[in-house]
Amino acid sequence: MVDYKDIDYKFNEEDALAVAKQYINETYDKHYARGNIQATEFIFDAEHGEGFCIGNIIKYAQRYGKKNGHDETDLLKIIHYAIMLLGKQIAKNGNYDWH
Repeated sequence: MVDYKDIDYKFNEEDALAVAKQYINETYDKHYARGNIQATEFIFDAEHGEGFCIGNIIKYAQRYGKKNGHDETDLLKIIHYAIMLLGKQIAKNGNYDWH
């Protein structure tokens, strides 16, 4: 197993992941969640989650750089939607082997 402490990240990936995790954690306290249910859960339950997430990834990727002051937020939203898809894929397949 690789000791990730010894990796010399070239693009601040470790910091970016920490910022993404903080952003995702904060979405659970904002208007995206009511009680213990995320609105996106309803979309996934209706079997529209994959298209919803991909559509939002495309939307925020196309908007990136065009809405002054929102570049970082757009990137965080892209990451969050991608992580939701990855999490669902892992749950479906029972693993996370990407090799």
